[in-house]
Amino acid sequence: MNRRKPVPAFCSEAEERKFWESHNSTDYVDWSDAPRVRFPNLKPLTTAISLRLPVSLLEQIKIAANKRDVPY
Repeated sequence: MNRRKPVPAFCSEAEERKFWESHNSTDYVDWSDAPRVRFPNLKPLTTAISLRLPVSLLEQIKIAANKRDVPY
C-alpha cells in the first residue's frame, strides 16, 4: 500500500497556492479514488470578433498558432 503524505494546513489561499506550485499532488492525494465528474451544460467563454490586420501580421499569427496546434 502506497502511503500518502498528509496535506498541510494553510493559513491562506496564497500560502496554499505557493505550496501546490512546488509540490506534486500525487504525493498527497490518491486521484484514483476521486469520483468522475461531468459538466454537460458548460458553454464556451469565447466570442467571435472581426479585426482588420495587415496581411503580414495575420500570416505571423497563423504560423504561431500552427506551432502551438491551436486555431488562429
